[in-house]
This record gives sequence, C-alpha cells and structure tokens, in this order.
Amino acid sequence: MTGKIALTGIKPSGTPHIGNYLGMIRPALDLAQKFQALYFIADYHALTTVHDGKEMKRLTYDVAATWLALGLDPEKVIFYRQSDIPEVMELTWILSCYTSKGLLNRAHAYKAAVDDNLAIGVSPDEGINSGLYFYPVLMAADILLFNTNFVPVGLDQKQHIEIARDIAQAFNNNYGNILTIPEAAIREEVMTIPGLDGRKMSKSYDNVIPMFAPANKLRKSVMRIVTDSRTPEEPKDPDMDNIFSIYRHFAAEEDIQRVRQRYLQGGMAYSEIKVELFELLEQNFGPARARYDEYMQDWGYLDNVLQKGAEKARKMATPLLERIRVAVGTS
Repeated sequence: MTGKIALTGIKPSGTPHIGNYLGMIRPALDLAQKFQALYFIADYHALTTVHDGKEMKRLTYDVAATWLALGLDPEKVIFYRQSDIPEVMELTWILSCYTSKGLLNRAHAYKAAVDDNLAIGVSPDEGINSGLYFYPVLMAADILLFNTNFVPVGLDQKQHIEIARDIAQAFNNNYGNILTIPEAAIREEVMTIPGLDGRKMSKSYDNVIPMFAPANKLRKSVMRIVTDSRTPEEPKDPDMDNIFSIYRHFAAEEDIQRVRQRYLQGGMAYSEIKVELFELLEQNFGPARARYDEYMQDWGYLDNVLQKGAEKARKMATPLLERIRVAVGTS
C-alpha cells in the first residue's frame, strides 16, 4: 500500500444498481488494496433533489448497507457520512471565494438544466436551486479536505474533478502549495454501462438492474434487456449487444471468448445469453443481498459504523483545515 489517498462517495438517491457497481463501487473497492481509502455517503449532495427527511435517512442507510454488503471493511478503510463532517461545509465556503462564477456556469449539470428550460421556453434558471449550481464546489471540498490523490469516477463526473483541480490551483496560487491536486481514476472499460433499453444505465431513465432485487425480480429485469430482431441462427456482433456489454464484466475469460464466438458464428439465442447473465448476477450478488437485508434491519449498527468513520475522518481533516484558516487569515 502506498502513502497516497483515494476517496470516493455515492449520493443516497436510490438503491445502487449494477451500473454503479461496475462504474464506481468495484473500482473504488479495488483502490483500497493500494491506497489509504476513504468512502463517504454524500447526503448533502443529495439535498439538491431529495427533500423528504425520512426518505433521506432511508436512502443513506441503503447506501451504507450496500457498501458493507459488497465487502467494504470499516476497520481497514474510513467510511463516513458527509453531513457528520462539519469541516466539509466550512471548506466549501472558503473555496467558493476562490471559484469563478464562469467556471460554475460551465458545469455540465447546471448547463443541462438550463438547456432543458430553454427547450420548453421558460426562464433559464427556472426551478434550479443554488445547491445544484454550487454542487461542484461542495464536491471539491469533499476531495481537497483530505489531501486526496485519486478519485474514482465515471466519465460523466470527470469534469467535477477538473473543476476541483482548478479551484485547488486558484487557492494555491494565492497561498502556496497547501491543497493537493487530485486526479480522476477512470476505468476505460466500464465508462458507460448500458441499461435495459440500451441507453446509459441510470435511475433517471428507469432502466437499471438493481443489485439486490430478489432473484425472481432480477431475472425479470435481465429478460427485459432490449435486443435486435435477429434469430438465434444469425451471426451477431457482441460488441454492439446490450446483454454482452454487461455479461463480459462478470464472466470468466474463457466464457467471454466462448460466448463471443457463438455470437459471431451464429447459433445463440438472446434468451440463452440472458439466462447466463442472470445466473452470473445471482452468483455475484446473491450472498451480498442476504448481508444487505441484515444490515437494513439494524440501522443502529449502521449509525455506529458511520460515526466511528466520521471520527477518523475529522482527525484527518482538522490539521489541513487549520492550515487553510491560517493561510486565509481566519485563525
């Protein structure tokens, strides 16, 4: 293990699905083998869209149970809830004073919301809260507070890391090399995972395969994956197929090559590969589902894990924040 730090988080905005697992959770868990790893539940980020307090708590515990069920060991890593770290909010304000408005104007999420408004003929900022606009600054604070070196993200989050780098450099230009400049860790082979309809797997598209669905529901989800109209006898291009695009991330190499050849030669029905995919997913997530269900029955245990993680995280954050306060003249 190196002395470098890797940090990642996930918003409590719904039960994580296999797109989250492949694109972010599995790579993040792998980083714990090489780096000092921090994992956090980004509940303040979720406030931009989740405005029901009871739902926020449930979603937060959902994420905590998911990470633990998938093998995160809170004794070996730092696992915490964002809202338990008040230093994050203090640093957010400080960093906002070194962040140009033009930089935030160019943030993808804000631009997309503005474009949607313009498309329907309403005011550009109609319905857009300030939390969405300042989201990149909060994310920068999450990262920079812990001298983070690497942040595993999907391709759609790469810009946020670039903004964090810009903010850190602007701050350092004023006060010296206080903040570590982070790097995005993107796994090229899992940048985009197709959903049931072929678009990127996303809760907003309602096209996800949930990891911890009961076996019968998991099977139904897999069987709904959209395919073309080719018959079993016809050759198929595995690299253009939604089922194979998921299958190859879970199957053994010899099975990937076997299925690829059957696609190319013809003789494989889509229903057959769907059954294989379901069996692979059940094999991968069945045991974790049982652990997840147990954790979701014991929120007290989850609170205890997160609070212990927050204590560790604050011990890491305090020295850097004090340096920042001294630098800006507030301490």
